[in-house]
Amino acid sequence: MSEKLSPIEAIKTKSDGLRGTLKESIDLDNHTGNVRPDDETLVKFHGMYVQDDRDRRAERAAKKLDKLYSFMIRLRIPGGVINANQWIATHEISEQFGTGTLKITTRQTVQLHGLLKHQLRPTIQAFNSAKLDSIAACGDVNRNVIASSHPQISPLHQQIHEYADKISTLLLPKTQSYYEVFIDGEKIYERSAEADPLYEDRYLPRKFKIAIAIPPSNDVDVFTNDIGLIAIIENNELKGFNIAIGGGLATTHGNANTYSRLGSIIGFTDTEEKTLKAVYEILTVQRDFGNRVDRKLSRLKYTVDKLTVEGFKKELESRVGFKFLPEQPFQFTERNDRFGWEQNHQGSWFYTLFVEHGVVKPYQKQFLFEVAQLNISNFIFSGNQNLILGEISNENKPKIEALLKSHDIEKQVSALRKSSMACVALPTCPLALAEAQRYLPELVTKIEPILEKYGLTEDEISIRMTGCPNGCGRPYVSELGFVGTSPGQYNFMLGGDRFGERLNKLYKEKQTEAQILEEVDRLFSNYVTNKITDETFGDFAFRTIL
Repeated sequence: MSEKLSPIEAIKTKSDGLRGTLKESIDLDNHTGNVRPDDETLVKFHGMYVQDDRDRRAERAAKKLDKLYSFMIRLRIPGGVINANQWIATHEISEQFGTGTLKITTRQTVQLHGLLKHQLRPTIQAFNSAKLDSIAACGDVNRNVIASSHPQISPLHQQIHEYADKISTLLLPKTQSYYEVFIDGEKIYERSAEADPLYEDRYLPRKFKIAIAIPPSNDVDVFTNDIGLIAIIENNELKGFNIAIGGGLATTHGNANTYSRLGSIIGFTDTEEKTLKAVYEILTVQRDFGNRVDRKLSRLKYTVDKLTVEGFKKELESRVGFKFLPEQPFQFTERNDRFGWEQNHQGSWFYTLFVEHGVVKPYQKQFLFEVAQLNISNFIFSGNQNLILGEISNENKPKIEALLKSHDIEKQVSALRKSSMACVALPTCPLALAEAQRYLPELVTKIEPILEKYGLTEDEISIRMTGCPNGCGRPYVSELGFVGTSPGQYNFMLGGDRFGERLNKLYKEKQTEAQILEEVDRLFSNYVTNKITDETFGDFAFRTIL
């Protein structure tokens, strides 16, 4: 007797191409701010999550009111680049709908929170007018494809960066339900035109993430993705990509069968055709072999370990029709963004703005709006939740500098703060067990005097925090990682390397702020006293403690 499939599988297969009853949920169900239960699953495939304000749950329950439901919309922006007009549109949409706050994600896109159900369609339509969409930004499909963000990394940046859009387009679902439900409302009668040889009617067992890294930068944390492509450049020519499979960070507290895993490199592809074919067929292997019974064990990493790396590679090679070439050498020497002004090989200027945990503050938002109105730059979201103003000419650079000064943008920020990352967590994420985005800035403020005490203010120690073990802020590949277990308590993770090539490990469980600060003080004291020349904090902790 076969195992019973997850209930989500039935929702997908009977959804009529992800339509479900979304129209009825939005247009007819005025008694609730939510959509129907099955539609909560389907709306994710259209780039949205149902959320509620957890800060107000108790108050509303006492008044016998429904939860204060709202929606988060996340855009699909392969490689994270939009133009000035698209930034203006995003700014104006955020002012009209939702909370007004723009949130830059760890996957090079933006999301809006706090949208009410009746605002979904006009919001999506407004984005569509700006040639932006949220198709497949969430759900059991390939999500936003990310790529190393700073063009100064390599003269071949543009050529490599274009793969993000090519892969995103290749892996888009064929269903037109997004347009039917949210844009023009017209029913698509020729459903045969929606035949989807990749996703079929099952889609994938779980979400799927792809990143493209351009050495020497690993700003995308390439090994934490289901597929990681590492560009290999020789003599100023793109030779191809090393392909890594099976990365993923999410775990579940108390479930020993779940674990974080870094991707395994299975070989090298030397043409665009082979690279795209390999990416496509990796998804088909996951579609056919992935766990559809237990969603906690359904990411590609578990499929790879079930089949073994070599077994997976053998199945993949039978599908692509070629053998992978041996892995090519590469080296990562940086992971942080290049803040401030940088100039690329063509003489264009790029300015990287620090956006703490991706929350665009009001003064930054106004600055960026005024920059966009000049129409002299593009806008590049980084995998570290920051924003790059790009393609600025020598002639236009002073205009940006004047706005930087008038808005007092260039504030002194410690290296630790610039190396920090946090997920959204409370109050909107339904999975959060503890604070992250709202709390990590405070914790960093309390750690900074300890850094100063030991002369570590300029040390780019990575610190990351999530409100639950799902790992959206990638805490498992940081030097100091904090994973929420309950309000005010975190598992303390230690020993990740500086460049995202080694997982950290659990150091102390369920630590309060006071305990964290005491441990950090002791660890930093030990570090400055006993480290080897040029040894990073993560490497020191791994060598001496774990």
